Amino acid sequence: MDQAASSSQGAQSLPGCYRHPDRETGIRCTRCERPICPECMVSASVGFQCPDCVRDGSGTGHAATAAQPRTLAGGTVVADSRLFTKILVGLNLAVFIAVQVSPSLLNDLVLVGAWPPAPFTPTEGVAGGEWYRLVTSMFTHQEYWHIGFNMLSLWWLGGPLEAALGRARYLTVYFISGLAGSTLAYLLASPSTATLGASGAIFGLFGATAVLVRYRNYDMRPIIALLVINLIFTFNPGFNISWQAHIGGLVAGMITGYAMLHAPRERRALIQYGTCAAVLAVIVIMTVLRTAQLS
Repeated sequence: MDQAASSSQGAQSLPGCYRHPDRETGIRCTRCERPICPECMVSASVGFQCPDCVRDGSGTGHAATAAQPRTLAGGTVVADSRLFTKILVGLNLAVFIAVQVSPSLLNDLVLVGAWPPAPFTPTEGVAGGEWYRLVTSMFTHQEYWHIGFNMLSLWWLGGPLEAALGRARYLTVYFISGLAGSTLAYLLASPSTATLGASGAIFGLFGATAVLVRYRNYDMRPIIALLVINLIFTFNPGFNISWQAHIGGLVAGMITGYAMLHAPRERRALIQYGTCAAVLAVIVIMTVLRTAQLS
């Protein structure tokens, strides 16, 4: 009994990988003796070496990029894992300040399906050829509470997700989710209704975060509770919120997030960006069909 307990205790005290502390490992670099997990191991003539020793010139013959640590989705690990989140927050704040300085700018940025409404031929809005509104509306806010809530959500969700996916994959999920939200609002909302805000993209981050939490086998209850609270506000008629944008972004975020995290390593990029391209194709087709209906 004493021997079994001692063995169990020894197994539980395995060190964590120096690049991935949450992964226990019994393997150490043959040069610096730091613990390394299977993802960080680089085969050497004798044993395994860590990426840092390989990059410093171990003579293994591996390319430098082969030794770079990767995120869960295969992206490159970088020093500032919140850089793109900071940029997105900055863009939203810049547009918000511009709208406050020049309120007339708001009319050129918000998402409007068609104006004037039927039976007149639209000369403004997406149906009038202003497709850019599907993107600009993602960065446009008018009220202080609106941008404040959205930017807090972006900061809270964006940082961990950017670190898990990598910059390029994170930005792809964000933009496709935002476009999906704008497109569903264009498809289902009244053509003359103005829609604005980053909520579609942020709900996409909610969806991708839920996939990430499930992928890592973390407790799902906090993210589910937060998502349910947001959906209650979304469908409350008193808040005048575009539920179409929220649902469109949420679904797109879950689909693209699942592809990013569950794609097999040998075909990772193909499946990840192929899925994103398929979702983007659906967005374009829906937009074209809706435009044909309103024109």
